[in-house]
Amino acid sequence: MSGPASYHVIHDEAQAIDDCWNRIGIHGDKSCPLLVEHIHCRNCAVYSAAATRLLDRYALQQDDRARVQAPVDSDLVTRSLLMFRLGEEWLGLTTRSLVEVAPLQPIHSLPHQRSRALLGVANVRGALVACLSLAELLDLEPGGITASGARSQPRMLIVAAKGGAVVVPVDEVDGIHAIDERILANASPSAGKYTRGVLPYKGRSLRWLDEEQLLSAVTRSLS
Repeated sequence: MSGPASYHVIHDEAQAIDDCWNRIGIHGDKSCPLLVEHIHCRNCAVYSAAATRLLDRYALQQDDRARVQAPVDSDLVTRSLLMFRLGEEWLGLTTRSLVEVAPLQPIHSLPHQRSRALLGVANVRGALVACLSLAELLDLEPGGITASGARSQPRMLIVAAKGGAVVVPVDEVDGIHAIDERILANASPSAGKYTRGVLPYKGRSLRWLDEEQLLSAVTRSLS
């Protein structure tokens, strides 16, 4: 993707994905009947499913990667979360704020940087994008090796903030997973910064981030 709602296909197999958002969706002729309900393609399950397939093909080479199955319960409502690790902590962020998962790129520091969270800029397909430390924003310990460290692959998350996309480096990405809304509704309270609650996931605790608060903090860090 080069923006919050456009994918750039970078794998040979990706041609099998129907990029309907570019044909009949928000970047096409807008004839898709689902636009009335969803307003924007990124809110549609078809778009989320395509994002999952692209991310899986990109480089999420995890032997025990879970496959999201279509729900058989017609009453089941899910929300897509991107699961990733910073240091020892696993976090979840709703996919509607995600632009892309990209390979780790060199980060170029800036003179007179505006905040401690601002790491500098990174080159994303020829464009310089502000790079922020999510660990600094969330008051987390610096990244470190975990049990999966030998196989983990650091990534950069490109997220849609007010005024444009920003990049945040992470230590590992697990993938996009559909979480039952009932589980989210029963998330344990958390005193963590910009956190909506704590969820049990794959035998570990996962912090479900409050995207609105987090993106507001990102914007403040750039102003």
